[in-house]
Amino acid sequence: MELTPTLVDRIVRHVNRKDWWHVPPRDPKAYLKRGKFFASSFREAEFWGRPLDEPQKVYISRPLIGDEPTIEKKLFGRTVSHEDISMDKRWSLDARMKKAALDMGYDSIVLLGSKAFSVFKATGKLSRRIELNVLNAS
Repeated sequence: MELTPTLVDRIVRHVNRKDWWHVPPRDPKAYLKRGKFFASSFREAEFWGRPLDEPQKVYISRPLIGDEPTIEKKLFGRTVSHEDISMDKRWSLDARMKKAALDMGYDSIVLLGSKAFSVFKATGKLSRRIELNVLNAS
């Protein structure tokens, strides 16, 4: 089921007005390869390392929205990740996702948990836990 334009607009407005937390990558070329990843809270960002002291603002207009299986099916026609994927394979997959999403005209990927995505589609209620990948970040 595709999201309605109203639900997409709701996420775009939410993302653009919110503060986002970012953990700088070790690889200086990571933004070019995979985009720039953000978490919706400092605590969630800490999973990846030490977040910056100040949150950041972003601007998106055409996001790909979903849970992991939905996003992968949209980009590749099937689910390609699994629970025990190595970090190197995850980074490679993120690079493939960035390229595929840009080729399809998206400027970002908004990732919700499976349950949160189902609730959002059914009721419009948006989870507080969101991961964001801005694809053309410098």
